[in-house]
Amino acid sequence: MPINLQERPVFVIGSERSGTTLVMAILGCHPRIAVPEVTWYYPRFRPYLHTYGDIGNTNNFRILALEMAHGLRVPYWRMDVEPESFGNAIAERAAEIEQGFAGVFAAMFERYAAHERKPRWGEKTPYNIFYLDCILEDFPNAQFVYIYRDGRDASAEFLDSAFGPTNIYSAARIWKDGQEAALAFRKKLTGDQWFDIKYEELVRAPVDHLRRLCTFLGEEYTDDLMAFHTTPTAKRRGATKDNWALAHPINDRHVGIYREQLSLRDQKIMSWVAGDMLRELGYENVRDPLELSAEQVELAIELDGRYRAAELDSPGGWIVFESYNDGLIDTREARRKVGVWSEHPNPAPFPIGHEYEEYYSGMRAARKWKEHFSIKRDQSGAKSVL
Repeated sequence: MPINLQERPVFVIGSERSGTTLVMAILGCHPRIAVPEVTWYYPRFRPYLHTYGDIGNTNNFRILALEMAHGLRVPYWRMDVEPESFGNAIAERAAEIEQGFAGVFAAMFERYAAHERKPRWGEKTPYNIFYLDCILEDFPNAQFVYIYRDGRDASAEFLDSAFGPTNIYSAARIWKDGQEAALAFRKKLTGDQWFDIKYEELVRAPVDHLRRLCTFLGEEYTDDLMAFHTTPTAKRRGATKDNWALAHPINDRHVGIYREQLSLRDQKIMSWVAGDMLRELGYENVRDPLELSAEQVELAIELDGRYRAAELDSPGGWIVFESYNDGLIDTREARRKVGVWSEHPNPAPFPIGHEYEEYYSGMRAARKWKEHFSIKRDQSGAKSVL
């Protein structure tokens, strides 16, 4: 059942390494908008609701609610809670709102907003860019803030990060897929629901862009937004290799980094994979494309899978959260074995069956390669990047 909240929810969307975390931190400084750390709820749960059986069944719904309540990458968004009672409270409140995924989602964010003493909430998970239809089905009056960035810069940062694609073909492919998913909705949603932010313009004239963003959201602009780098979230993130810039005032030092970080060959492969999309978004100086053979593409995909798995338990890797995600898959299969569900719907919800299903459902590496390298799970938190 759709949920129309009086205080309209805000979803920050965009491909990873495009500035979504920056916008998350900025909006979280607004006195009326609470924006917690990423949830990955839509990628990890929404396509697989059928694996919980009939959600109208109280027990099935409770399992879903508890898995979501206890399944945040940053546990309980650092709220001071008693885990068992917290999960039960979320399940009970969700049932009052809507006994389904959207009800749990709303109950979680309602709780966080109350903790922050703010009336409105926002959410940022980069791969929500692939689930806009689901978000609109659940929250029809949601507002979307779409931040996009030169795919060459985004790919350069991806290749230097502790997560995500590990070669230029895979980085370009994922960036292009994300923009295509967003633009399909950008062209049909009204200006009341959709707001574009071009990363390069935001970092060069932040106050102007943030004033227009606040107007779109129906909120008053405040200079508090520019103090995002002083918040606890920014400082925690800023202590990591991949988000160090978040702990500093906004600047344009990362614009055009691809010129030094991507080889000429990489730039040409990027042009072959996503040159048309770069041009559509207004980016210039796109190199002549270098077309890869089918064999080269196949090798790039395989090597990407191998490296992703091998890097999971490296310093700064994502082994802890990946281990939890693997556990979700295991419990999903356990429910199938006892007859809670038998097969995926036909047609199956995206991304089930997609070539990049595991990546677009929130996994950082494919199980095939984790098993190949005997990557051991670790849920101790010792290697968590946050």
